[in-house]
Amino acid sequence: MATSLVELRVLDGANLYFSRAAVKLTLDLSALVDAPAPAAKAYAQAIGLGATRPGRIGSGFRQRFAIRVVGHVVRRIAREAGIGRIGVRVRPESDVRRLVVAFPWAHEGRARALGAAIVEVLDAFGADELSGLMGTVGERVRDEPPGNPPPTLRPKVPVVAVTGTNGKTTTSRMIAHIGRAAGLHVGWSSTDGVYFDGELVKYGDFSGPSGAGQVLSQPGIELAVTETARGGILRRGIGIAYNDVSVVTNVTADHLGLGGIDTVDQLAEVKAVITQITRPRGWCVVNGDDPRTFAMRLGSPAKCWVFSRDPDSPSIRSVLDEGGRATAVLDGFVTVLDNARDPEPLLKVVDVPMTLSGLSHYNVENTLAAASAALGLGLPRAAVIEGLSTFAPNENNPGRMNMYSLRDFTVIIDLAHNEAGLEALLEIMNGVRPTDGRLLLAMGSPGDRSDDMVATLGAMGARAADRVTIGHKSDYLRGRPPAELEAVFREGAASVGVDDVPAFPTELEATQALVSEARPGDVVAVMSLQDRASLDAWLRSEGATVDTPEILKSKVERAQH
Repeated sequence: MATSLVELRVLDGANLYFSRAAVKLTLDLSALVDAPAPAAKAYAQAIGLGATRPGRIGSGFRQRFAIRVVGHVVRRIAREAGIGRIGVRVRPESDVRRLVVAFPWAHEGRARALGAAIVEVLDAFGADELSGLMGTVGERVRDEPPGNPPPTLRPKVPVVAVTGTNGKTTTSRMIAHIGRAAGLHVGWSSTDGVYFDGELVKYGDFSGPSGAGQVLSQPGIELAVTETARGGILRRGIGIAYNDVSVVTNVTADHLGLGGIDTVDQLAEVKAVITQITRPRGWCVVNGDDPRTFAMRLGSPAKCWVFSRDPDSPSIRSVLDEGGRATAVLDGFVTVLDNARDPEPLLKVVDVPMTLSGLSHYNVENTLAAASAALGLGLPRAAVIEGLSTFAPNENNPGRMNMYSLRDFTVIIDLAHNEAGLEALLEIMNGVRPTDGRLLLAMGSPGDRSDDMVATLGAMGARAADRVTIGHKSDYLRGRPPAELEAVFREGAASVGVDDVPAFPTELEATQALVSEARPGDVVAVMSLQDRASLDAWLRSEGATVDTPEILKSKVERAQH
């Protein structure tokens, strides 16, 4: 017999639906949505829903009818099981035959039993006898052994949770670096591993709940910084019950079409989860220049600390009037603003190596976010200044805007994994290119990005650069044939009149091809996710040197003349 259950997922912590552990059921209600209206109405009456108007078969109205039916089924079974009042969230998906229903849980065994009971009642659509089914399944749920409570951790040390589409790894690394400058033992988790006091403890993507657990288990830890990605929130929820400071860098198009998240607004809703579990006495740090991010302050119990490159931004005025704080660039200084005191300059933007002499607007924003979070934690002003001024791109932030000099031209390694990331990389490439220099770009993408995004990356790169290649990321193809990705990249490049786009099996080989044809003054860049370490080793073997802040400043000045 066909079942309506697509997936039952146990979320161990705060999630898209609730600020605590929940069960999420993804349901295919084709039988109900495609049934004649009289049959749908009869089912609703049989389960005790009362007067309803099912709407036309396969319509949005019928999907909304199904939402009412599912919500009623959950509440009725919970009542029959003696659970009493229960929170229920039912959400439509883009397919009118699919819904997601979620409810919080305190004991896993009983919660799973409730999920199974819901499915059983929905699968009984069209059955002759439904009158006693609710009572039967409710009794079964009541008799189920309760099972384990949620494994959500309650931290004993301050926690900073960082999310966003771009900049979350850089920002979390900067906050951790400031914490160490303050003399604390700091653990942090990110997309490339778990670190304790600067040493790699475990390699891998730990931007989900397991990363938080790994960090908090480090002996002697005094501060935890957790990078919190979209995927972990959707798949398992957040692994900790609360944080002391939450940071949201921005929200732009990325990973759309995955996990039921089809729009940027829905993506923002996912990322807002970390702000909803920030302690009331803590701080919610948000980007005032990103409307979706700025709106997150309204759903947070914490005070708002906004950051913006513009000290006269309306978002800053609003937050200061509300009694919050702000960090902005004032007369070239990273400056803290508070209506109750004078502006407090920390240091010049050009003295923060990560801003690339102020050239990288995104890293200026990451700097403002990191300073806000550190000060919100109560770390000393001197530690913030020391941390920001000693955080070096190549040494402390591998794979993000790492810049080298090789035979009178520049090479840049950067993640640039989406449109906003590539825009930021192109900004830097142009910012260090002298008048007679060319831009040479090795493009690439993981296999799970949409065709639209890959084509857009291809068009952006081909339009902006004088020469483009494709370098594949074999460990991140996620089942997608390389030839398919190549075709989409080339389609994007062709849309702006570029047809010569060679492809290579690796990022390293694509970069080597560009370096072999680079001339003095050129800027070579690679969108690197996989080969960062081998790229770094190869460049050094060729005689490349890492750009110091002084060298970078001289490149910026030369490009401006």
